Amino acid sequence: MNCFKSANIKIAIATTLLTQIVSIAIPTTWQSVMPSAIALPGQTPDQVIDWIRTNPALRPENGERLLVRKSDTPSRRFQFQASVVLPGIAAIQKSDANLIRSEQIRFFDIINGVTRSRLEESLRSIYGPDIMRDYAMAKRVYAYPTAAMVQRSQAKNASPILSALQGELRQGKKYGYWVELLQNGKGSANSGQITVFELESLPKLEQELSNR
Repeated sequence: MNCFKSANIKIAIATTLLTQIVSIAIPTTWQSVMPSAIALPGQTPDQVIDWIRTNPALRPENGERLLVRKSDTPSRRFQFQASVVLPGIAAIQKSDANLIRSEQIRFFDIINGVTRSRLEESLRSIYGPDIMRDYAMAKRVYAYPTAAMVQRSQAKNASPILSALQGELRQGKKYGYWVELLQNGKGSANSGQITVFELESLPKLEQELSNR
């Protein structure tokens, strides 16, 4: 019984910490203010700025526009960024440099660590059920590290980060999703990100990741 009670206490503490670091202090009246994503990749910066400003999960500070940062300690940080840059290696589509191409949620947390479920919960909190449903039903088109990537990471003068990066690309009906965690060598991760992007950028990003 004591073990069961202890487990429940740990779960409650973890849930509380998650809400705090998303710091993004989700209101207690969450059910009545569940966001509905109306500004996503493909929209103009002004549309996305307006959406960020009124998003009950993001709650930007004065002066924050396409980049929102939250931090309660140096060891726990949250960042949301909407960008005109295509995901992966920085590139801008010349035809439409005035449209948002990707939106990234990023966590760094040495205290509690970062998990896939935590990234997914932040996606749901910020974008609402429609985007979460698209993500959940999306098919996985690429996952890493691959055997070749691990082999390259073990080569002379290679970066060990290659084998520590764990992620995947998913193809939804509406958007593409890139999830990535940086493992710390202790069976967990202290940083991670989830990026929402236009489907047309999927081949570019998949090629870049496979060439790492």
